[in-house]
Amino acid sequence: MLSDYTLQNVSLGALLLGTLSGTLGSFAVLRRQSLIGDTLSHAALPGVCLGFIIAGSRHLPSITIGALTTGLLAALLMMILQRHSRLKLDAILGSILSVSFAVGVVLLTWIQNHAGAAQAGLDSFLFGQAAAILRSDLILMGSVTGATLLVVLLFWKEFTVTTFDPLFARTIGLPVTLIETVLTMLVAVAVVMGLQMVGVVLMSAMVIAPAAAARQWVNRLAPMLILSAAFGAAGGFAGAVISSLGRGLSTGPLVVLAISAITALSILFAPARGVVWAGIARARQSRNLRSRQLLTTMLKLAHEHDDPDYPVEQGMLNTYFGLGTGRVLRRLERSGVVRSVHHMPGEGTHWLLTPAGRRAAERTLADLRRGAD
Repeated sequence: MLSDYTLQNVSLGALLLGTLSGTLGSFAVLRRQSLIGDTLSHAALPGVCLGFIIAGSRHLPSITIGALTTGLLAALLMMILQRHSRLKLDAILGSILSVSFAVGVVLLTWIQNHAGAAQAGLDSFLFGQAAAILRSDLILMGSVTGATLLVVLLFWKEFTVTTFDPLFARTIGLPVTLIETVLTMLVAVAVVMGLQMVGVVLMSAMVIAPAAAARQWVNRLAPMLILSAAFGAAGGFAGAVISSLGRGLSTGPLVVLAISAITALSILFAPARGVVWAGIARARQSRNLRSRQLLTTMLKLAHEHDDPDYPVEQGMLNTYFGLGTGRVLRRLERSGVVRSVHHMPGEGTHWLLTPAGRRAAERTLADLRRGAD
């Protein structure tokens, strides 16, 4: 299967695109500009149409230049509005996204009504047409990916400082505006490179999803970039291979679904930030808290009655803490810190602290006193 010419082109293109978008998407996510990929991809649609109008045909270099031009203009407009208006960033991105896509749809409709057969396949830029990728396209994608990674390596310190603390970067003399402009333009380049693979509508996922997945696993920028690029490449390759297994399956949406699956699994099961492990930890903390509350209450009651073996009625504990105390007390009994006794005929179960339970309750009370001090 991997010897198929089309699959080779699509797989390698998806690998390159995943690596490029995953690397640059990390900076966008950390700069809280997750909408930027969506905005720039939609802003590229008018450029696609203008490139077609100028060239008079579906000439890929003209379309790419047009998409890159409008994408860069949208990025510059975003930065100007962010600095010289009171609009919040999400409002700016949403406005540029909507207006750009509206202009693109209008131009696309005009072309479809006036260009005749020459416009055939132009609407594939909305959702991508990975099967049309040629070896010459791969050379271009590989060159852009290599050049982008080289720029990131050369200006690693500047990009890192500006991403995490732009105010500090400005105080030490770094050209923050220029650095942010370069980062935004690199994202625009990545978006344009992915138009033919996944299209205008889905390209935002290629920028954001790998970085969001990588962020769940690591807490440092360098490992995040490496892991994000790896996730992007893996998702791109998986989507390309899956699309080749079924007839009529579009590569772009499958690539996005594969990367989204990686992101979902990371959000659920990443060791430090995973929702599942966080839920388990919260449940464990809740059980421990209830156990400590029961032990300290029983110890205080024993002190009040001047009887270290004072039997506490379970009904009274239920009144204090709710009806779930029976399950907690049985768990504590298995741990050897309490034991059940029958105090008087006709009454319910009573519980008293064992020596180990008294020591545990006293440690808890001592920790609480130290915390209060």
